[in-house]
Order: sequence, then C-alpha cells, then structure tokens
Amino acid sequence: MKRTWTIIGVRDVPVSLQWYQSLFGQPETPPDHDDFGQILDTDGTVLLCLHQWGAHEHPSLMSPDEAPPGNGLLLFFRVDDFHMTLKRARPLVTRLEEEPHVNPNTHTREFSLRDPDGYYVTISALSAPRPARRRPSRRLQPTKARGRIRKSREASHGRNVRAS
Repeated sequence: MKRTWTIIGVRDVPVSLQWYQSLFGQPETPPDHDDFGQILDTDGTVLLCLHQWGAHEHPSLMSPDEAPPGNGLLLFFRVDDFHMTLKRARPLVTRLEEEPHVNPNTHTREFSLRDPDGYYVTISALSAPRPARRRPSRRLQPTKARGRIRKSREASHGRNVRAS
C-alpha cells in the first residue's frame, strides 16, 4: 500500500474545502465537484477528501444523523509549519479543543480544534524540537586532586618524586 485517502462526510463541500485550505495556508481553490473536494499537498498527494453527505449513496456517508460526525475518527495532521498553522487556526474557531502542548508519546507540539462539521482535528509538529546543546563544564579540579595528578604524571615520566 502506498497511500490512503481519508474521506469524511460534510454538509457543504466548498465551505469545508475553504476552511481546510485556510488552516493549512493553501491558496483558495473551488472543489472539483459540488459534492466532492480534495485537500492536496504541494506535490499533489491527497491529504483529505470531502464528500457531501448523501451524495452517491455510499452506505457510511448517507447522513450525519446516523451517528455524530467524527464518532470514532480523529483527523491527525503533521505539519512542518506548526506555529503558522496555529496562527491560522485561531480565527477559524471560537476556541481550540486543546491548547498547544507537547504530546508525551510523540514528543511533538500539538493542538486540537473542530472543523465546521464537528470533526476533531489534531495538528502536530512534524518533528520534536531539538534539545539545547549543553556545553561541557570547564570547572577546575580541586587543588589536592591537581597535585596528585601532577605527581602521578611526573612519576610516569621517570622523575623521582619525594613523598611528603
């Protein structure tokens, strides 16, 4: 398997398409059809498909009344521009479902929000932040230790060292 296409049922394909394009900082484009649209990555990879409820008689996409939208589904997107995505997300919703935090499992920053149809959407940074590099300590050894090291070096070089 190379790719999977996640398809969600939505009330209004153009509205949902525009919402996701805004979230991901993509240019606004109309859907290919009134009842179906795709969110594409810059290389053409399908990230998400939007399918109008009831169109084409797919059994699991007949009606949002059969089960709450998103029941058992978590849309989880990893992005390489986490801070910009967060900035774009805030005006799209009245509140975030989860404020930015570090996920203890992935060690990446993430936040969650609801899309126009009520789906739970989590945005995660593509990679964990690099830990700050620690510089080695340059503390001097205690005076007595320095004396023992010097005497030890002298002895190893064949010098006579008097015990004091």
